Amino acid sequence: MSKPIEAVFDGKVLRPKDALTLEPNPRVRITIEPVETSTKGAVSFLDTAISLKLDGPPDWAENIDAYLYGGEHQHES
Repeated sequence: MSKPIEAVFDGKVLRPKDALTLEPNPRVRITIEPVETSTKGAVSFLDTAISLKLDGPPDWAENIDAYLYGGEHQHES
């Protein structure tokens, strides 16, 4: 059986991204091929949220649970 997996090397050990379906202590052959990580096009959550130009009530953050699940709104003192 041959199966490509992704892993991260922590300086001492290769840590697979997903669980492996292997019995304990088998002998395996590993070929190392670096995976290019791309930050090109990466956008922060805040940039995405701002770009949506959402409109909501002024007390949205303070009363988010009431807006999502119903219930009483907390009023500023």
